[in-house]
Amino acid sequence: MNISSLSLSIFLLSLLISGASTLQLDPKAPLFTYSGTCGPDRWGSLSPVYSKCSSGKWQSPVNIRKDKVFLNRNLKPLIRDYRPANATLINNGFNIGIHYEEYAGVLNVEGKNYTLKQLHWHSPSEHRINGVQYPLELHLVHKSDDGNLSVVAVLFQYSVHADPFLSEIKEGMNELYKEVCKGDEEAHIPLGTLDVKQLKKNTKKYYRYVGSLTTPPCSESVTWNILAKVRCITKEQVDALKAPLHSPYKNNSRPCQPLHERKIELYNELYVKNKNKNKNNDN
Repeated sequence: MNISSLSLSIFLLSLLISGASTLQLDPKAPLFTYSGTCGPDRWGSLSPVYSKCSSGKWQSPVNIRKDKVFLNRNLKPLIRDYRPANATLINNGFNIGIHYEEYAGVLNVEGKNYTLKQLHWHSPSEHRINGVQYPLELHLVHKSDDGNLSVVAVLFQYSVHADPFLSEIKEGMNELYKEVCKGDEEAHIPLGTLDVKQLKKNTKKYYRYVGSLTTPPCSESVTWNILAKVRCITKEQVDALKAPLHSPYKNNSRPCQPLHERKIELYNELYVKNKNKNKNNDN
């Protein structure tokens, strides 16, 4: 793959994801990797556009320590109203993702709607729980009308049970791998109308904090919602997600960042139900 074209592709996607319309496109945006001289500890020095990667105080991912989270009884459940929509499977060089060309539904966070724009995978996981790093993490990226982002993160552990969503797009993944083998720099596989109903199961517990994108330009003020329930996936499915990627990106997870003064909040449906029950009893 041509280095300059990969670099430009990465930068374009970073702008798309972050919604950073005020940034000027730099055709010489530097290549970033996950190890070596262009690895995560050097991202901030690769370009002024990437400066937040080293200077930011609200960076992601983070390690979630259960004994340090703050139970917020005022948090509301995540309401995800997704619908079938036309989608494209994409290998952009540093991860595998699905982009929507039309309205695919919304995530409601504390009364504010965020439209589902795309989803992508990182392996191994970027977020950790009590220091445990999982084989895979899925990010569902949502954007509000005012340009803010909210991401739902799903962690996966190895199992004999396959992830049903990845099973649904298995044929597309096979086509994606074939395109890479042909030497295509960026592969796009139309999936047609894709239903993400497998990804919107009720969430009884989740963690929330304010952080950043986990790839350059590491833009901050991203609302993260990490589902507490770890889902199942087979090793073969994880390998299939890694197969189309070039070697510097097969392991594409940014290390955990300092929490600084931030608090990680916990939503627990059980406590909310008990709170409402007690209120009713008082009445």
